[in-house]
Amino acid sequence: QVRLAEFGGTTVKSGGSLRLSCEASGYPFCMGWFRQRPGEERKGIVTIGGDGTVDYADAFRGRFTVYRDIASSSMYLQMNNLELDDTAIYYCAGRYGGCDGLLPRSYSFWGQGTQVTVSS
Repeated sequence: QVRLAEFGGTTVKSGGSLRLSCEASGYPFCMGWFRQRPGEERKGIVTIGGDGTVDYADAFRGRFTVYRDIASSSMYLQMNNLELDDTAIYYCAGRYGGCDGLLPRSYSFWGQGTQVTVSS
């Protein structure tokens, strides 16, 4: 059984940066970051496999960067130049198999989410 926990959500000024962390117990081969804005469906940001293969959604490429520390079963999301529209609950997700796109339904394990609020 995989358990995931996100850390680092807070309120940050527009244009600022923030790094989120996800700690995993168990070993999900594929991990990813997703977010859910108020009134919207959960959407994929990026996935990273245990082999280092990374898949970004186009909307986040360049501003967001994922890192993974296999030894500590941790994953990080560095978010730069944050915008008001980045306000959302950010979730860490995982699956045992290889990464299979950015659709939430492909992921079996989820953290509880961490709130990121971008203020003007």
